[in-house]
Amino acid sequence: MISKRTYTIQRDTQETQIGLTINLDGEGKSNISTGIPFLDHMLTLFTKHGYFDLEIKAVGDLEIDQHHTMEDLGLTMGKAIREALGDKKGIRRYGFFYLPMEESLSRVVLDLSGRPCLVYNVEPPVTHINNIDVRLFHEFFQALTNTLGVNLHIDLIRGRETHHIYESIFKGFGRALDQAVSNEPRETGVPSTKGLLD
Repeated sequence: MISKRTYTIQRDTQETQIGLTINLDGEGKSNISTGIPFLDHMLTLFTKHGYFDLEIKAVGDLEIDQHHTMEDLGLTMGKAIREALGDKKGIRRYGFFYLPMEESLSRVVLDLSGRPCLVYNVEPPVTHINNIDVRLFHEFFQALTNTLGVNLHIDLIRGRETHHIYESIFKGFGRALDQAVSNEPRETGVPSTKGLLD
């Protein structure tokens, strides 16, 4: 059985100050404040559907735009998840999920290989929701991919309503990551013929 995996990180730059704690073996509890309400909503969905516990307090230069906050949050989350995973012994490694949200359907597939690669096929019908440029979610996932070291494929299969599209993506990401970090009772070491995931 994998022991409880929790990590706390503080990342401060001249553009953002981010404090984050994640528990991979949580109950879906969240306390998230990024200054971007729609992003808070998406991360709350990710937490709930991945059964993670997540606390975030982020302060960024939103008077300039949301890019720094979203990219830096992706960097911070990716590093926190990677550190919480430890040596990755006993995990399933792979995860995938198809997530419907009314007319929208997304597919998220990932491999905690240690080698970062993002394939992101999402073209929202509009670019903004409540003053957030949703195209910046690509920057968030790219940053997270880089620091987590995950091979992450996100595909929008269909969708007309932008809120539904991103809700299906973040719920699906939570479910897929939950699969990948979960315990595989038949695996006594690292799930790789090379002997490590890095």
